[in-house]
Amino acid sequence: MKLGEVLIDKGLLSQERLELALAHQKITGTLLGEALVKLGFVSSGEIARTLAEQAGIPFLNLSEYTVSEEAIRLIPKDIAEKTGFIPLQVSNEHIEIGITNPSNIHAIDTVSKLTGKQPRVFMIDNVGFHETLERVYFFLENPIQQHIERAIDEIISAAALPAATVAALSENLIMEGIRRKATDIHISPANDTVNVFYRVDGVLQYGFCIPKSAHNGIVSRIKVQSKLDISEQRLPQDGSFAITFLDTRYEMRISTTPTIYGENIVIRVLAGTGQLLRIDTLGFDPGNTERLHSLFQKPHGIILITGPTGSGKTTTLYAALREVNLIERNVLTVEDPVEYKLSFVKQTAVNLKAGYDFALAGRNFMRQDPDVMLLGEIRDEETARIAVRASITGHLVLSTLHTNDAVTSVPRLLDFKIDRFMLSSSLLAVAAQRLVRKLCSRCKEEYAVTEGELALLGLSEDQAGELRDIPLETACRPKGCNICNQTGYIGRTVAGEIMIVNDSIRELISEGASLNKLKEAALQHGMVPLKISGLRKVSEKITSIEEVLRVID
Repeated sequence: MKLGEVLIDKGLLSQERLELALAHQKITGTLLGEALVKLGFVSSGEIARTLAEQAGIPFLNLSEYTVSEEAIRLIPKDIAEKTGFIPLQVSNEHIEIGITNPSNIHAIDTVSKLTGKQPRVFMIDNVGFHETLERVYFFLENPIQQHIERAIDEIISAAALPAATVAALSENLIMEGIRRKATDIHISPANDTVNVFYRVDGVLQYGFCIPKSAHNGIVSRIKVQSKLDISEQRLPQDGSFAITFLDTRYEMRISTTPTIYGENIVIRVLAGTGQLLRIDTLGFDPGNTERLHSLFQKPHGIILITGPTGSGKTTTLYAALREVNLIERNVLTVEDPVEYKLSFVKQTAVNLKAGYDFALAGRNFMRQDPDVMLLGEIRDEETARIAVRASITGHLVLSTLHTNDAVTSVPRLLDFKIDRFMLSSSLLAVAAQRLVRKLCSRCKEEYAVTEGELALLGLSEDQAGELRDIPLETACRPKGCNICNQTGYIGRTVAGEIMIVNDSIRELISEGASLNKLKEAALQHGMVPLKISGLRKVSEKITSIEEVLRVID
């Protein structure tokens, strides 16, 4: 079977989208697979997974994998690139490699001759292959951690502060954040040192301890890059700058805050990369996945994704857009910033300096003949009113909101002075979510759950309720290995709850019912609470008890 036929057979592609991709291919001259990925109809990971199943080769997701430095030292970059494989891990007898073409016998022969080891072959996606290959060999030739340690030693031993060394140090601290795939970099001054932390998979990791004498130089360097006032040290400031590294553009959002020991800097790293996911692969329970599939086919109404900062709300919204028929429906988005570029979607970015915010975009969208509107966030009364008005006039509105669970979104929206009846008639559903780290499949260890852990989770003998229905005699805990950087975790998945607004909940909203009554009604009509969603992942050995307790109340 041809690639297009296989993808249709797997339910990843429609005949209509295939024909559109073929028309695109005819104009651009690209391969069909490349055209499908570029148009956003399928991801390169989905193509690779499909080819892997056909060939009977295990698929490996490079975004949830740490490539061994020992393995890449065995194979020169030019040979790996030319032959179309990437070395992954090495042991006494075997070497694991990733290939993008299931019939690449040449790669297996080359690895055997160069290393004298028996290759174990995994299928990887084409985009991830090129990105990871460039990345791992760059950091092999440019050991950032060594550069940082050397700069620290120079600063300690120098009589006068070397400006060039401080500038290079600030750049390398950011590069180390990119190497670790951090979402945030914290540069925090203390009494006589500066501590650097990196937030990876939602958890802060300690990075480096820097001499206090370098603090002002690092702050000034970052402020100059962000076009901030370097003389202003008494007030918080916000700015941004962008860098391009290995053909990927990284936008850095800078926030400074004065502390008793000097200015604290937090850098949010927005990579704008990563493959678009499908609703099925986010991590929602099967029942919730089916609910989401049907919700995003609705012609009008508001669907909200809620949760704290960094809980994957934007990723879920983009996955939702893949459920929408983009050929038949006109989709407009306003985001802050645009994180993924989507074909057949009219995307705009917030520009507060120009006065272009979510509210102004929402008003303008109504004149653009929309079917679906994505408002990045409902953060004020005007945006909330526009969302309600758009949904009532026959549009599907997708947005995010900062609330801890699904039910509390109702009083939060009412705080924006939305009429109860209008809200009850426009709100379709609210999905609340958290991201929990997944245990490393190579090193996780199984153990018997203790009574103390059951009590913490609300599963002990004297605690009644629906949590008791989850079997939890054994669980897995993190251990740490080379694959997961000794953390015991690699990658993240969603734990979520979905409140569908049916007739009874609609009536409760319009009557101004209490939060408890709304929650009871939602539970009666099939809402699975966040905690139960998390505990199911513990019972399925996907995550650990400590991770659920860390993330979910």
